[in-house]
Amino acid sequence: MANRIKPPHNDKTGPVFYWATFGLACLGVLDAIYLLVYKLTNNNAMCLGNGGCHDVNFSPYSEIGGIPVSVFGIAAFLVIVGILVLEPRLKIVKENGSLAIFGTSLAGVAFTTYLTWLEIFVIHAICPFCVAAAVIITLIFALAIIRLIKRTEF
Repeated sequence: MANRIKPPHNDKTGPVFYWATFGLACLGVLDAIYLLVYKLTNNNAMCLGNGGCHDVNFSPYSEIGGIPVSVFGIAAFLVIVGILVLEPRLKIVKENGSLAIFGTSLAGVAFTTYLTWLEIFVIHAICPFCVAAAVIITLIFALAIIRLIKRTEF
């Protein structure tokens, strides 16, 4: 029989993982918005660090179908924030929110892994804000795994 997913009875760390995920997702939204503003304004003063921002954000890989990649990041982080906001309010989201965040962050980690590979091996430039987004989605993914494990009844 499949394991049932339900919150543990005496779990005091649940809110910590919830708020950590929420904070990281909000930070991810801000980072992705920053990247979008940079892409739309081409303001090189916004490019910090090694100057790789420009090379990465204006490469042919910075858009999918004419849509800046940062828009997909904004959407993914907002989906995670939305799930977290709805978790305490809707039963279906409370029961499946952790799994939805896991799926969303898994897709984000896969996509940012590809983008990071492009930065290193194809574009030969590193954008610190892109790296920040990759680290944030990876941390959210790790928290999603922990939240799922803590919800599984053995």
